[in-house]
Amino acid sequence: MSAQAICRLSDLKEKDARGYSLVLDDGSEIQLIVVREGHAVYVYRNRCPHTGVNLEWQPDQFFDLGGAFLQCATHGALFRPEDGYCVRGPCAGDSLEFVPVWVIEGQVVTIL
Repeated sequence: MSAQAICRLSDLKEKDARGYSLVLDDGSEIQLIVVREGHAVYVYRNRCPHTGVNLEWQPDQFFDLGGAFLQCATHGALFRPEDGYCVRGPCAGDSLEFVPVWVIEGQVVTIL
C-alpha cells in the first residue's frame, strides 16, 4: 500500500465528478470516481454493485440529468454522491465502494 495522488482539487468544479485510473503496487489498475461537492470530496470505485461495469457512458458523465445523483448508464441506478448509497434501481440498498481520501496541499490523495 502506498499513498497516491489522484488529482488536484482545483481540477474539479464545485459540483463535479470525474473518472481517474490508478495503477496499484501490484501492477493492477483501479478505476475511480472523484466527486466534489463544495469543500467535500468523495471517492468511489467506478464499479456498479449490480453489474460490475463502470458507471459512466461517456468520459466524466456521472451525474443524472438533474445533477443530484450519480447514475449507472447501464441500468439507471441512482447513487447519493455523499455516501454512494443506491436509492433507486436494481441495486437499491447497496452502495458504491468507498475509497478513503485526504486533501493534502491541494492534492486529492488516497492509500490503496
